[in-house]
Amino acid sequence: MRLPIPPGDFRAYLFDCDGTIADSMPAHYRAWTQALGEWGCTFPEELFYLWGGRTVDEIIEDLNRRTGLAMPVAAVAARREALFQQSLAEIKAVPGVLAHIHEAYRRVPFAVVSGSTRASVTASLTALDLLGRFPVLVCAGDYARPKPDPEAYLLAARLLGTAPQACLVFEDTELGIQAATAAGMASVRVPPPWLR
Repeated sequence: MRLPIPPGDFRAYLFDCDGTIADSMPAHYRAWTQALGEWGCTFPEELFYLWGGRTVDEIIEDLNRRTGLAMPVAAVAARREALFQQSLAEIKAVPGVLAHIHEAYRRVPFAVVSGSTRASVTASLTALDLLGRFPVLVCAGDYARPKPDPEAYLLAARLLGTAPQACLVFEDTELGIQAATAAGMASVRVPPPWLR
């Protein structure tokens, strides 16, 4: 199913990665569940999807506060990433988004704007044979304030040399849609896996 695009003269497309380009959220959730379980921490699936768009470090810090645990952020993040990397072979592209990537490639510039690490984004896009389509990657660590703050989307627009109001954002999370709106950008909401 091709996703409908709002009217407008868009000069750049900005894509979230996980759950938007890559149908990777179930694999990420399994990696989270295993990595956190090793520390006696649970991560309800509803909360996982609600927190979509947040950085890995921010999620671990917040879970520590909520549970009273003292999980080492870097160690848990590295373990979660290693577990996710093991599942790359099962990752597929989101068809409705992939159609837009194929249709608009070379017509408008693309960027990825993600709360995931550069290593994770690069691995997902490489597994999908799409990395070469994205000259700009804005990932966790490239900006100070995560979604729903507009900083990451504004940085991507600046790197592409495009005015924010001329950018169209593809996002699967509420935090991402809020970030796009705060940046003055139009957006396309990518439905979650269970509605595709």
